Amino acid sequence: MPNAIEIKGLNKSYPGFLLEDIHLDLPRGSILGLVGENGAGKSTLIKLTLKAINRDSGTVRVLDADLDDPDFGRIKEEVGVVLDEAYYPEVLTAQQLEKVMAYTFSNWDREAYQNYLKRFQLPEQKKFRNFSRGMKMKLALAVALSHDPKLLLLDEATSGLDPMIRDEMLDLFNEFTREENHSILISSHIVSDLEKVCDYIAFLHQGKLLLCEEKDRLVEKYAVVKIGRQDLEALDPEALAGKREGKYGVEALVYRDLIPSTFATEHTSLEDIILFLAKGGARG
Repeated sequence: MPNAIEIKGLNKSYPGFLLEDIHLDLPRGSILGLVGENGAGKSTLIKLTLKAINRDSGTVRVLDADLDDPDFGRIKEEVGVVLDEAYYPEVLTAQQLEKVMAYTFSNWDREAYQNYLKRFQLPEQKKFRNFSRGMKMKLALAVALSHDPKLLLLDEATSGLDPMIRDEMLDLFNEFTREENHSILISSHIVSDLEKVCDYIAFLHQGKLLLCEEKDRLVEKYAVVKIGRQDLEALDPEALAGKREGKYGVEALVYRDLIPSTFATEHTSLEDIILFLAKGGARG
């Protein structure tokens, strides 16, 4: 089965910023988490995938269609999008918005939309400007899911939400990808959310993709150890992926298969790995 997204050699430059030579695949039926600091290029990458902005070079295929294909507009109807802010007319209610969306999407599913409004406990007659942030993001997700999408692109969709609402949305993402032709690309600052739901992790740092691989393999590949400076000096430099030196010793991110078996490893989370690699880079 073709990948949901295939990106090869993608480049985009702005004054003072370069998204450089991005290679990334999202297998169908999977969730890929895109993580990186503010300004790393996550939103730029998602906009390029949507053809909301033009790339300088490289190729992008979405649902087996190239961005330059004449029928890419039709393909975009199969992509549900939720950005970090929901941009709907402030005077519309959820019910009025449904009528607008019915004209926007040829495969709009009114029944599905109504079911999501009930599931998310969203008021049908309240104006959008009076929605809380959590309600706005739920409404955006209801819209994204109600035109039979095969792919969801979510840019910081859970940012600023309380933990209960985030968990509710993460459960829905897992539910969506139970169908093997459904896929999600989600960017987030909240690495613990990505660790809960993602099959793959892509790490953008200063416009460069430092890694893109299976989440479980990352956790198996790296370990955190606490060692003295003498042990650090004796360690094979190839085993070291990152380090933090403190008053009483060193906390290091290492490649598990390159350290002596006598080293005691700490519990290692995805967030640990990302934080270390952001400071020290990655060899993959």
